[in-house]
Amino acid sequence: MITLGTALLLQNPDQLAALRENCHDPKFVANAIEELLRYLTIPHLLARRAVVEDIEIDGETIRAGEGVIVALPAANWDPLAFPEPEKLDLARRAAHHVVFSWGPHQCSGQHLARIELHIVFSTLFRRVPTPRLAVDVSELKFKEDSQAYGIYELARHLVTPGGP
Repeated sequence: MITLGTALLLQNPDQLAALRENCHDPKFVANAIEELLRYLTIPHLLARRAVVEDIEIDGETIRAGEGVIVALPAANWDPLAFPEPEKLDLARRAAHHVVFSWGPHQCSGQHLARIELHIVFSTLFRRVPTPRLAVDVSELKFKEDSQAYGIYELARHLVTPGGP
């Protein structure tokens, strides 16, 4: 999430500027993290669940005991829940995303993840104010072969003041 979020912010200079401007506001940073989580939705494998009671969705009945496959990225890009979901907006109220799943299947590490992301995104661009990608995004090697989507390595593809 750190590498993906960093690369995404570097591609969205207006949103990066908003984060830099508000990096001392814990509420803004917390909200920005929720939007980054929603936008990127790193768990890309589909969640498989069994229905415990009959339910109707969009005119289709799913019977108790039948299986369903849930695409978390699709839920987090639902325009009914998130207007203009393809637009990264760090000021958006995105706390109702399902990146960490929902209900009894929620990720037990979600609070630690949020704390880590808060530390990184409230300090990174303050300490290194003008990083940029040294390569085109298409040259980054994306991790698509596991449950968590990401970038294998970002640091060596960054240009920072006084660094490579």
